[in-house]
Amino acid sequence: MKAAIVALTTLVLLAGCSGPGNSATSSTNPAAPATPKRITAAIMSNPPTISAQGVLAGGGTYPGGDALVKLLNGSLTAIDTQGNRLPDLAEEVPSLENGLWKVFPDGRMETTWKLRPNAVWHDGEPITAADVLFVYELERDQELPFFADLGWRSAQDISAPNDHTVVIRWRQTLIRADAMFKEIRPRHILEPAYRADNLSVLQHPYWTEQYVGLGPFKVKEWVSGSHIVASAYDQYFLGRPKLDEILIRFIPEPSTIISNILASEVELTMGRNISVQQGMQLRDHWQNGRIDIGLTNWIALYPQFINPNPPILANRDFRRAVITAIDRQQIIDTLLYGAVPLAHSFLSPTEPIYPAVEPSIVKYDYAPSQSAQMLAGLGLQKGADGLLRDSSGQMPPVEVRTSADDDTHIAGVLAVVDALKRVGIPAEPYFISQSERGDRAADTSYAALRLWRLPNAPEDLTRYSSAQAGTPENQFRQTANRARYINAELDALIDRYMTTISEHDRVPFL
Repeated sequence: MKAAIVALTTLVLLAGCSGPGNSATSSTNPAAPATPKRITAAIMSNPPTISAQGVLAGGGTYPGGDALVKLLNGSLTAIDTQGNRLPDLAEEVPSLENGLWKVFPDGRMETTWKLRPNAVWHDGEPITAADVLFVYELERDQELPFFADLGWRSAQDISAPNDHTVVIRWRQTLIRADAMFKEIRPRHILEPAYRADNLSVLQHPYWTEQYVGLGPFKVKEWVSGSHIVASAYDQYFLGRPKLDEILIRFIPEPSTIISNILASEVELTMGRNISVQQGMQLRDHWQNGRIDIGLTNWIALYPQFINPNPPILANRDFRRAVITAIDRQQIIDTLLYGAVPLAHSFLSPTEPIYPAVEPSIVKYDYAPSQSAQMLAGLGLQKGADGLLRDSSGQMPPVEVRTSADDDTHIAGVLAVVDALKRVGIPAEPYFISQSERGDRAADTSYAALRLWRLPNAPEDLTRYSSAQAGTPENQFRQTANRARYINAELDALIDRYMTTISEHDRVPFL
């Protein structure tokens, strides 16, 4: 992402599923240009903090957060536009071939990281192994759910033989052991607050106007609710960026972003932002730019599995009747201009291993008559109003909810509600405000169906494990499992997949 952000001269838009591709390379230009080079960018949110996670708000990720972090900070590795993992702050990516990733016969592992000796924080302090050890401690702190990653459960211990080497021993195999350190934090800034009160670290001004990172740009100015000015960092370890300064405006409204693009007030968008349909409409009026569509997420309809209302949603045949009642291809053709494929499974068809998995995917085609038959088989009969009732004459409406700030989600929910009503299922839309999303308990305990966009790389399978279901027992700290589906057999398969290093051997579990 670093090079893509600093080098583009035309706008790259998220159109539906993803932002611009990442790149782990950066141009080297040690001498500042005679004429300052500046660009105006925008993210479609009003970030509470400089972090890919909503650390202060408690509402999860926000649009543009990942791009902002990659501009201002670094991680041990980065992903390029072809999905390859390349070194960033680390000199090499651990692998079996280079000997930095060792797997022992009993399943235990050891990974070794060697830090670049020339990487320096924006305040001039060199990065050391102590920073990595501090991140390890933060991400294993169960009281700090924003940092938590279930993968760390597989870790046994961590050590630093010297200032630029980190060794992690793992009690069991984990295929993404080379991707665990997503963002390095400055120990010399955050540790005093963390030691005084671990929760107070979330309130530190480091997250806003006093942010110190390792990226190609550093914070020159932070104005909450307005913008960030990021200036080129002369000591960036991959070389000084070609741009001298980026003004990053906070524009939460898609229509406002579009008007700024057309007025040439915004030259670059960062992270996910406008939808496919908005991108297509913009394309018709914008002659000097480019619209890019990426497939790195899927939009799915998640049923509630804990105390759903109506209770019949827990019935598998009712859920089958729901999906066969929806003409999903027509929704794609109408709302997304046919620009993306229909999702028959969690796994994207662009994944190299998709052909090996496809024969085992159950595909549900649009079949309203079959849906009606399944509903009748469940004892549901239509009343005078054309809506279904059970034997007691009752049928609560099926609530279909999504976020109120995404027009693709909103249009999708309205299409789903219409489709359900056509086969007699009473349904109603509900649109969640940003403030409601901040209440994790209420946001997790929705009644029936939730339409949502989520990552769908194979490594994201852990989202569907029982441990990721938000419950009172875990104080709703883990909410990645949107449907709250809890199944020990599925958990075991996910664990087998995530602990099998060989991709060939992982396919059967997938």
